[in-house]
Amino acid sequence: MSKIKIYIFALLSMLFWGFSFVWIKIVYENGYRPIMTIFLRLVISSLMLFLIIKLMNRGQKIQKADYGKFMLLAFFEPLLYFMGESFGLTMVSSTVAAVIVSTIPVISPMFAYMFAKEKISLINIIGLIVSFAGIMLMVVDRNFVFDASPLGVFLEFCAVMAAIFYSVAIKKLTHKYSALTIIKVQNFIGAIYFLPLFLIFDFNCFISIKPNIDLIYSLLMLSVFASSAAFVLYIPVIRELGIVRANIFTNFIPVFTAVTSYFVLSETFDLGKISGMAIVIFGVIISQVYQKKKAKKNQL
Repeated sequence: MSKIKIYIFALLSMLFWGFSFVWIKIVYENGYRPIMTIFLRLVISSLMLFLIIKLMNRGQKIQKADYGKFMLLAFFEPLLYFMGESFGLTMVSSTVAAVIVSTIPVISPMFAYMFAKEKISLINIIGLIVSFAGIMLMVVDRNFVFDASPLGVFLEFCAVMAAIFYSVAIKKLTHKYSALTIIKVQNFIGAIYFLPLFLIFDFNCFISIKPNIDLIYSLLMLSVFASSAAFVLYIPVIRELGIVRANIFTNFIPVFTAVTSYFVLSETFDLGKISGMAIVIFGVIISQVYQKKKAKKNQL
């Protein structure tokens, strides 16, 4: 697969995940709760992917030795990740949540080195620092105050750790199964994990709410793009670029979220955010372009 195609996949997956923070806010504003929202989007996603695989005749049998790996994968994401992200979003803004999630590439290198034996170069570190500096510029005010709920921030960081372990857990599976198969099984197991929570805590609320167009539209967008397409696109990115370089692209999430939140949720959008976005993009380019030149040099 060409590098340009991989980069397009990476940017599209980040675009969909960036939009997801806004779609989640809209769903919450219309009465749905976190567990209810997660369960429904996983069920819709699983059914949709099952039909697509059936129609394309691309079914794959999961080997018994990999059952535990898939259960662990779904435990990290969607279970732990969505619990942290979704409940955190009830306490912090869409942009702040996206910015916290974008710290994944800052933390992931040491886990990638310990569990996947991936090396990280000095230029990777520089790119991470530059991007993270841009992110901080987007979320602090002129007095360098980070205004957000401590509990909300903690929950979002729980989501960050879950996403990092997910990246490590999925790496080996990407060489055995197609992206469609992995996400179908992952989301199906995730739906099973969330089913008892949904029945105990949110079922009565679910049957009492009459969904409007905005709620239905946002829930479908979450299911189709955030819970399905984004993951399907991101799996080959991890396979081709590795955990560290793939996760650097998550720095784009707050950029996409900030722009979308400005137009949809009327969140503030000032010079600080614009400058931060430019720095984030520059940091990602540094890390990716250098690696591409290095790879070409090694082939000579």
